[in-house]
Amino acid sequence: MEIVGIRFRKVGKIYYFNPCGESIEIGTPIIVETVRGVEYGTCAIANRNIENPEVPVKKIIRIATEADTIQEQANRERELYAMEVCKEKIKQHNLDMHLVDVEMTFDLNKIIFYFTAEGRVDFRELVKSLASVFRMRIELRQIGVRDEAKILNGMGICGRTLCCATFLDEFQPVSIKMAKDQGMSLNPTKISGVCGRLMCCLKYEEETYEHLNKNLPVVGDWVNTPNGDGEVLTVNVLRQLAKVTIQKNKQDGPIVEYYPISDIKPLAHQLQPKRCGCGTHKNHSDTCEGCGHKTAKPEAKLHQAKRPYQRRKYNNKGPANRGHDN
Repeated sequence: MEIVGIRFRKVGKIYYFNPCGESIEIGTPIIVETVRGVEYGTCAIANRNIENPEVPVKKIIRIATEADTIQEQANRERELYAMEVCKEKIKQHNLDMHLVDVEMTFDLNKIIFYFTAEGRVDFRELVKSLASVFRMRIELRQIGVRDEAKILNGMGICGRTLCCATFLDEFQPVSIKMAKDQGMSLNPTKISGVCGRLMCCLKYEEETYEHLNKNLPVVGDWVNTPNGDGEVLTVNVLRQLAKVTIQKNKQDGPIVEYYPISDIKPLAHQLQPKRCGCGTHKNHSDTCEGCGHKTAKPEAKLHQAKRPYQRRKYNNKGPANRGHDN
């Protein structure tokens, strides 16, 4: 089946349509019908053949003409006017919301207002006021801070325009674990974007760092080296090397840097010593090299043995007083 990819916003998601035998090049304006109505879009992916599409593909209406382009430009001007009107209505109704963007369908059948707010907003009266002005279907859609940054655009800490407003058509999940794997500072001001969320670029090199970390020991591991056993102090993911302090005669020895990392072999994680509770071997662990005594608490057992016996008490309705007269 032959399809083309249509994009309705500058850096928006790509939707697929049936070209109906038309040969469409990238950048060609197209008129299509969506669930929101008739819309004006631009070809982002030229004709391509696929097998068994997952969802039904709609047909395009036509390739946009010069008159369609003029109408689309007029709609953009109407959106600016609608944004000013909506801001005034928000002030009149005293609503705690921030208007971000306005979008009209090509056939002027529907207008969508995008806004941000900290919580839920009761905008029923606002919808009535807007409907009386524009005489079309009104939709208010609450978006997140990442979508707001994508629409408004800006400058990142790298000095370039935001990735979400330049080429990212969809947001990828980003976690704090990615920053830890890449050895970055966990200071929120250094790993957060202008939207206040974790930077999207943390996702770019995550697969590479996951592959490199597989060959590295963890800081604190006990490893075997050509110079003897020692403890890993630091690791360098990109250079694939580790610094190990060699233990000699039960004391920390020199610090040696090993590259390549295959020269050392991890043995086990270093266990912190715990007191065994027997009163003799205070520095031994009861799990690895202890004396075999269990960490019992004789004082608690003695207290339990001296605890006086308490007879169970029942009220008048209890089992002890059933069938008996007081």
